[in-house]
Order: sequence, then C-alpha cells, then structure tokens
Amino acid sequence: MRSPNGTFPEYHTSADSLDFITASTLAESLAVLMEIVQLLERNVLLVRVDGRGEPQLGRRGLYRAISGHKDHASAQMALFWVLNLADGQHSLLDMAERSGLTFAQIVTAADLALDADLVLSMAER
Repeated sequence: MRSPNGTFPEYHTSADSLDFITASTLAESLAVLMEIVQLLERNVLLVRVDGRGEPQLGRRGLYRAISGHKDHASAQMALFWVLNLADGQHSLLDMAERSGLTFAQIVTAADLALDADLVLSMAER
C-alpha cells in the first residue's frame, strides 16, 4: 500500500531509502504488472470466418472441448459470446466486460474458436 504524501519526513527527498521496500511487495508488484502485460498481449480483435448463423459446434469437437471444463455452462456461454461478438470491432476485453465473464474464460473460448477455424485474429487478416 502506498503511503500518502507527507506521511514520513524522507518522502521524495534525497533521504528516501529502499529499506521500505520488501522482496515480497516487489514480487507482488511484478506479478501484477506481468498480468497486465499478458492481458494486453492477449486482448485481440477477432472476426468470424463465416457469419451466417450459429456454426455446428459438435462436428468441430467444441462440445467435447468445453465439456471437460469445471464449469461447463459458463465455458459454453463464453464460446457463444466470442462467436457473437467476433465482428472485428470488439476486443476480448470488451467481450469479457459485456458478458460478465472473466477475461480468462473469454480467452479460453477464443482459443477454442481459433483452433476450430471459426474466427480469425484481425492481426492475421
């Protein structure tokens, strides 16, 4: 937790000391920053390959792929959200915010849709 300005006399002076930093808080900060970078790297725009209705998920093995997830219903919903919003205008983060699902769930669903050739990354176009 960051101290408010003026909490201790060394604040922003040449007497500032690294003694206030611990290895665990530095590691925690690094972990948070790495999560942010990973989120930004994974936050892509997708576009449906064939936008004519709902694709056959069973013949592409997607029902089997999501049935192994702990929460099968939310994994299926994440896949539906990805397919619905893969219009080249909505990022994966947009999809997570709009759906109320976690970013990780949307990324997993997007990976399944990419592997099944249902969507393309806008970077690949």
